This record gives sequence, C-alpha cells and structure tokens, in this order.
Amino acid sequence: IEFIRITMLRSLWTLGSQLVLRCKDFRVFHLLFPLERDCVEVHASLTRLSRPESYSELYCLSINPNTNQEEREKSWSLVLPSQDYQRMGLPNNLWVATAANSEYKMCDSYPAQLFVSRWASPAVLMGSSRFRSRGRLPVLSYFHQDTLAAVCRCSQPLSGFSGRSEEDEQMVTAVMKANPGSDFIYVVDTRPRLNAMANRAAGKGYESEDHYGNIKLHFSGIDNIHVMRSSQQRILDVGEQRTPSMSDFLLGLENSGWLKHIKAVLDAGVFIAKAIADEGVSVLVHCSDGWDRTAQACSVASVLLEPYYRTMKGLMVLIEKDWVSFGHKFSHRYGHLDGDPREVSPVLDQFLEVLWQLAQQFPCAFQFNERFLLDLRTLAYSCQDGTFLGNSEKERRSLRLQERSFSVWSRLWRDREKYWNPLYRAEQSQTQGVLRPNTTPYCFKMWKGLYSPAETPAPPAQTPVDFLSSVREGSQQLEQQLANQQEVAAGGPAPLGSRQGIQHTKTRPLYLKPRLHRHITASSPIGPSL
Repeated sequence: IEFIRITMLRSLWTLGSQLVLRCKDFRVFHLLFPLERDCVEVHASLTRLSRPESYSELYCLSINPNTNQEEREKSWSLVLPSQDYQRMGLPNNLWVATAANSEYKMCDSYPAQLFVSRWASPAVLMGSSRFRSRGRLPVLSYFHQDTLAAVCRCSQPLSGFSGRSEEDEQMVTAVMKANPGSDFIYVVDTRPRLNAMANRAAGKGYESEDHYGNIKLHFSGIDNIHVMRSSQQRILDVGEQRTPSMSDFLLGLENSGWLKHIKAVLDAGVFIAKAIADEGVSVLVHCSDGWDRTAQACSVASVLLEPYYRTMKGLMVLIEKDWVSFGHKFSHRYGHLDGDPREVSPVLDQFLEVLWQLAQQFPCAFQFNERFLLDLRTLAYSCQDGTFLGNSEKERRSLRLQERSFSVWSRLWRDREKYWNPLYRAEQSQTQGVLRPNTTPYCFKMWKGLYSPAETPAPPAQTPVDFLSSVREGSQQLEQQLANQQEVAAGGPAPLGSRQGIQHTKTRPLYLKPRLHRHITASSPIGPSL
C-alpha cells in the first residue's frame, strides 16, 4: 500500500467513513465503514503493516517456506552476472577482472566482481575511486565483440570548478586504450547540463575537456528522481479520470511530462548504441551517483545493441547485472521500508516502459510480452523474493538473502510459457542486430496496461498479440489433453487432478472477515499485493 486516506461520507445515500487505498500497482480501493471507529482501527492497522521498519518484517523473510536448501540454491544460480561476462568473451586481452573490490572496500555499492581496462593499474583504480562520487569509478558494463567498443559506467567526478585527479584522468585514458579502433571516448552525462553545472558548486560536476583530452562530452537531459516521481503521479491522475473529455485527457498527458521523460531515457540509449555499433567508439556513462539514470541509459543501450537481452533470460541477466549488482537502490526507490518518501522514484518503471515502447515499434523483436514486464514490476515491490531487497550487493549479503529467501528469476522462469510473445521470431532480421527506433514524439504512447489497471465494466478490445497468446495457450492445453488420453488408452494411470486425461484448473476464492466483506467496494478485484 502506497497511500491511505480517510474521508467522511455524508449524503442522502451513504453515511459513514470511506477508507481509500492507493496500491503500488496503481489500483485504488474504496472501503466503506458505517462506523467511524472501525474505519480508524483498520486505517491504523494497514498503516503499520504497509510501513515495515526492518527487513525481517517483509514477506519473503517473515515466512519459512517448506523447501530444501538445494531448491533455494538452484533459484539463485539461474541468473548470474558472471555468465553474461563470459558470454561477452571476458576476460580478454582488453578487459580483465579485478579483485580490488572483493571485500567492498573500494566501493561499497559496487559488486565484488568488476571488469576494468587492462591498462588500469591498482593505484589508478584506487585514485579514480577516491575522485568519484560514492567511490564509483569507471568499470565495464557491456562489451561489443564486433567493434571492440565498450559501455562503461561510473559516477560524477568530484571536480568542482577546477579540481582534477591524475589517476582519474589515467583511468579514462585506460578505457579509451581498451578500444584499439578509436582515439577518443564519449562521456555521456545523463543529467541536464544546467543540473550538472549546478553540482560544481557542491564540489562535484562533470569532466573538463581541457583536463581529459581524449573525451567528447554529451548531455542527455534526463531529470532527477524527484521530477520523475512528481511526473508519474500526474500521469496516474490522468489514468484515473473516469469520463475525461479529449481536451482534458490530452492536456493532462502533456502537463505530466511523462512521455517527454521516457523519450529522454530512450534517446540516451540510442546515442550510446549508435556510438558503439556505428562509430565503434567506447562510451563512459554517469549521472550523479551512477545508480539511477546511469542504469537506465546503459541497460537501454544494451537492449538496442544485443538481441540476447531481448529474450526472457537475457533481460533477467541484464537487470541482475546493471541494476541489482551495480547498486540500484531498490529498497529506497520502491519504499520497501518506512523511510524518506523523497527517495521513492519510478526509475525501474521507466526502463520497463522504454521496453514496452520499443515493443510497440518492433513487435517481433522481443521474446517476452507485456505481461512479463508488468509482473516483473509487481515482483520488484511485492517483496515476495529476495532479489530486489536492499540497496547493494554488500547489503544483500549481510542480510544472507540467499540463505533465507528465493530469487525472483526462478519464479518468472517457471512461468515463462505465459510470458511468451507469439510474434517473436529469432531468425527474422528484425530481431537481430541493432534496433533503431523512431524517437519522434508521435511514436510514444501512454502505457494503458500499467497506468490504467482498473478498466470499465466493458471488456477491452483484444489485441492481436493477446489473441495469438490465447490461441497458443489453448493449443498447448489441447496437446496436453491428447497426450493424457493416449496414456490412459494405453493402460497408463490418469494424471493427478484429471479425469479421463483432462486437466482441471481450480481457483482459490478470496475470503474476507465478515466485518470487512460487506463494506468493500473496489475499482478492480483485490489482489495479493496491497
């Protein structure tokens, strides 16, 4: 539950108190209580339950699942960043693994395993780390095996107006040397230029082209987490309008600025992808601290560059590597614990929406469907598994999450059949190579599946993708029924839960306490993740 509000209802038709619940999946519930006392009691209980003070109160750590250790370990080994580095041909004669952060002493928000340029000495690594915000020095994120160009990530330098670091300048030069096909690199500062300049007054800022002679600066203009949080709230208000006029809807969409921000994130990824694939130039990406906008830009570029990341397993690996292991602050951004609400921001939401926008232009390029993106977002805030708990790899290890919970990826992979995009064709030209999206404003749409979860009673029109998915699911069910019938005809046992070889699916009803049951009116069915 993201927000709870009590309102008093007094009219000819209703008399009582209304409890309004706004959930993190953007559904809104209205609970009507004849007695104000009952409403206040439920409000107090839900407020406390929705704001846990410690990780031990979260769902995945407060239960003791009846499973063995082997099954839990298997869930955590399904998706590993090390597998992705091996897939990219690392280590090689350009990029090597370093143990400098094996105990998280150099940077406590970076993973223990890092790949750096072969030309960067241990002294250069430490000096660069001291000169970068939060110690987040330039390290490898993605390596393009054809052009030998690389996407690297870091945080802003602590340069101020005139500060400099010889080791950090050598570190950036080392990144350039790791690409034999280019004599310079792009430094992509994902922030608006004015914001980056303002940070200089606080002793931070961005690289000077006078001090770093081998760079070309590029500003992407992605706004900060506070602007994004406010913008998302405004587009939610648009989605909750019941009977808006066309002018009200378009005005609300424009005033939210949301699609403008989505375009900025995609534009950053497009610039990086073109530099890597077309120019063969390496790119160093950073924002302020290097765990929000940097993660967005690097991962969007990777999806554009690499068909593997457009598969289900590939996207899991990408998020595990560029978001989870590199210290995106999931607990802060999704408000897992009772903390500063100003730390909450839809950073991952924007990345998932960029993927959805790309899928609208390239419907055959992605192995997964919209449901996969929506469920992935739900699992990021529901705390059903341990993957998205904590703000860094170090913090997750201190919580012993691999011993106390399961990985979210095993849950998604187990249900992969329902996430399959029936239009996906791995052998077609659209799914191979670099995606080159059209980023003109008219190509961006409002993601109705996310921001309008409560539909009107009339069923929405079925899309071709939904139709093909239902046909595919029905075909699989018929094939299973046929196989079961053939087994029974051959004298084999009927499958459990079936009669004459036909599978039956049961649904579990939702039971509410009598006091609450008669007072609930909701704009959509109650789900498990209030």
